[in-house]
Amino acid sequence: MADTSRLSLELTAPNLRNISNALKAEEDGKELRKELTKNMREALKPGAAQAKSAIMSMASTTPHDGPALKTSIARKIRPEVRITGRFPGAKIKAFKTTNLRGFPNAPKRTNRASGWRHPVYGNREVWVQQQGKTKWFDHAFEGQEGHYKRAVQFALADMVNRIASRSN
Repeated sequence: MADTSRLSLELTAPNLRNISNALKAEEDGKELRKELTKNMREALKPGAAQAKSAIMSMASTTPHDGPALKTSIARKIRPEVRITGRFPGAKIKAFKTTNLRGFPNAPKRTNRASGWRHPVYGNREVWVQQQGKTKWFDHAFEGQEGHYKRAVQFALADMVNRIASRSN
């Protein structure tokens, strides 16, 4: 991690916008922006791995011929970083599973306590209620939010210090 003693910076949307504008003003701002977003994503990768591990530990109920639910959900979990636009920030996101047996909201449905309803395989008239692993996504980060926020702030502070040192 970097030394943030030179500059203190809070992770807020206006601060990210200001840094983005400063990066644009630099001669090679495009490369600096790429490096900043890469470093911020790298800071969140351990959290994404924890979330993937959490969904993979969900109990399987029945075998079937379609794509694996847990594996498909785990593939769609990744860090997302935006330093420009209306809502800049860094987060770990479980994206929709578009090609998963007509179940695009699988990450959201398996995470909620009430579970989800679906028709029984081979009989479209009978529906069942199924439970996933309650709050698997939320519990993956429990107590570690501060750690990931600091890691992203260190990546941000590194870039700010790098830009500041160029102007001296």
